[in-house]
Formats: sequence, C-alpha cells, structure tokens
Amino acid sequence: MSEEKSVLLQKSNELFKKLCRTEWNAMTTGMIVAFLSVLILAWARPWGAVGAVRNWGQWLIYWSGLWDTIGLWQGAAPKSALLDTGSVIGLGFVGGAFISACLGNDFAIRIPPLLEMLKGAAAGIFMGVGAALAGGCNVGGMYNAIGCLAGNGFAMWLGLVIGVIFGLKYIYWEMENISWGSGGAKTIDFPNGLKTLMGIAAVAGLIWGVYAYGDSVIHVADYVSALEDEKPLAIAGGLGGMLLIAAGLGYAMQRGRWCMVQAFREPHMTGDCTLAKSVALSIFIVAVGVAVIKGVGLREPVHYVRGTFGWGGVVGGLIFGFGAMLAGGCGSGSLWRVGEGQIKLWIAVPFFGVSNALLSGWIDLHQVEGVSSFQEEGITNGGKLGSFVFLPDTFLGYGGTLALVALAMIAWYIIVTWNEDTNKFIVEM
Repeated sequence: MSEEKSVLLQKSNELFKKLCRTEWNAMTTGMIVAFLSVLILAWARPWGAVGAVRNWGQWLIYWSGLWDTIGLWQGAAPKSALLDTGSVIGLGFVGGAFISACLGNDFAIRIPPLLEMLKGAAAGIFMGVGAALAGGCNVGGMYNAIGCLAGNGFAMWLGLVIGVIFGLKYIYWEMENISWGSGGAKTIDFPNGLKTLMGIAAVAGLIWGVYAYGDSVIHVADYVSALEDEKPLAIAGGLGGMLLIAAGLGYAMQRGRWCMVQAFREPHMTGDCTLAKSVALSIFIVAVGVAVIKGVGLREPVHYVRGTFGWGGVVGGLIFGFGAMLAGGCGSGSLWRVGEGQIKLWIAVPFFGVSNALLSGWIDLHQVEGVSSFQEEGITNGGKLGSFVFLPDTFLGYGGTLALVALAMIAWYIIVTWNEDTNKFIVEM
C-alpha cells in the first residue's frame, strides 16, 4: 500500500512540474491561447490588452486632477476598473501570470538599469500611440483582428513587421553607442516556499473574485460597423467567467514565455522561427473558431473590426512594434511580465495606458460627424484612419476569408522557416 502511495505521490509531483514548473512548448501554448481566445469570445467578448491599460490610464489621469481639465471624456469618472470588461480581462490576465510565476518559482522583483527604466517609459508612450492609431495592440489590432476576420488586422501585421525591424536596428545602434545608465540592475528574490504560498493565495483570491462577481450580466455596447448605430448589448456570460478565462490566458502565456513581439523579432535577430510558427497556427485556429461562432449566430460579425484598414493600421503597427521592441514585450507580453515582477514593464504599462487614453479619447472626440464609435474600446470607425473591412462581407465570403487567413499564415510559416535555414532576413548588427 505504501508503494502505491509513493507512486501516486510521484505521479502527482510529475504533473505539478509539467503544469507549473516546466516551460511549455510554444506550439502547445499557441493552441491553448487560441482555444481560450475563442472561449472568451463565446463567453462574452474577445480579449485584448489595451482595453485594460487604457482604463487604468484613465484612472491615473482622473486621480491626477486633470480629468476635467483635459476634457476628452464625458462623465464624472472613468468606468470602474472592477466593472469595465477590458480592465477585468487585464486583472485576470496579470493575476494568472502572477500565479504561474509564483508556482513556477519565476517571480522576483527585477529592477533594471536606469536606461532600461527610461526606455520603459518611452516604450509605453509609443505603444499607447500605436495602439490608438491601429485600433488595438498586437492582440486586438492584429491577433484577434485577423482571427475575427477583419481587414485591419492585416494592416497592423504589416506595420508590426516594419516597426520591429526599426526597433531592432535601434537596439543594435544603442548597444554600440550608448553605455550610460547600463549599470545598477538588481533582483529581489523570495524563498521558493514563500512564492508557492503567494501563488496558492492568488489562486484563492481568483476563486473568490469569480464567485464575488456571481451571475453578473455584462452590459456593453455592441461592436458596430461604420454603417450601424450604436446599440446596447447584454451578454449572458458574467464577469466572473471572463476573469477566470483571462487568468488562464495569462497563466498559459507566462508558462510558455509566449510573446508575440518575439514572433516578429527573432526571425530577424537570430533566425529562430519557433514563436512565429506558433503565432501563425494560433491565429488560424482562432479564425476557424470565430467563423463557427459567428456562423451559428452567437455573436454579431463585427468584433475587433476597426476603421483602420489603411494608414492607421500600418503606421499604428509600426509605432507599436517599435515601442514593443524598446519594452521587451508586446501588449500581452508586457502584462504577463508585470505579473512576474519585471519593474521595466511596471513603468511601461502606466505610460502605455495614459498615452493611449489621451490619443484614443481625442480620436473619439473628433470622429466623423454622424458616425458612431464603440466607446467600450474607444476607437472610431469614422474613416479617417482607414476603411472598415469585415472580410466575409466582401466577395470572399466566409469560405474565401478563411482561405485567405490560411494562405497568409502558411506563407508566414514558409518564409520564417526558409529564413531560419538561409538567414536572408537577418538584420545585421
């Protein structure tokens, strides 16, 4: 009997190590992220990072006393961070990453050199501006936009590639020409047992949060096209479920070190295409899931479709990609790095939120007369940043759109794997 207990304990330890300690395979992580992305859409709405940081940035502006002075927003105060759907997703995401980091013994307070702190602030501003122009960060503006069959996702995808290359060139230049502020890095670690207890406490807090939301009904504005009026939408899925699924996303991405900016950076820096292949597969899975969900009428076919299929998507993607290179993480990558204690990203995220809140608020205020915008996301579909293109509404239909997404992801896969063998697209130092 004791031998059986010993084997049972051994198998339990092995499972714990696989789930909590071992770095997950990139392809596995990409498929998990895709599954949870479709699940959260079916539950309530697509996930993203910029909605959370924008809400948090609005609160920073409000607490500074400049809210009414700036005058970009209507209302006495920003929407509660505990009720705003974007913020709830962000809180769950960071919480899930924190749980993963603690249980995996990855959590530590990592204080970077002064130069990196300054770069974190600059990176946040670039990312906030880029996300406002593109209609979302790398998640809402590219990953989920393409997954939701929106043309603007392809525009930001192009801009991200260009922006990452510029960012890589700048980093090479910095390495050769700037030595100031490169010292003083410090790591404050914690005993492994304490980190495990912190992780368990965070799990308990997450469970409490899910039940505290109970059967809450989400009231948001429906995603609208440039030709439709804004209309209220009550979603049956509660905030608790959204919090839980977002925590799963944060946990998976931290456990797999899954950062989309690396999918664009590594092929041009080292030639490694592991994450690029994973992101390509993940996007296609989301696109198939979204097509099924929309095909059976569970959601309106306009999620993350923005009027940025044009210069807004490309330029916004370029600026965002450059900022993500300075930050060392994309929108989602920044949030899971916040959860594992990286101070540079603790600096970047507030600047990201404030800059995005200011520019997206200004864009909303100056939207084209008579054309409504989706205020929950704060991005106009007014036509000044590009066109509103939901691909299945074009001659492609759903079948042609899925074929287009598949071909685009296959082409990306082939190009990065070819580059891995030939180094043709490596940016020389």
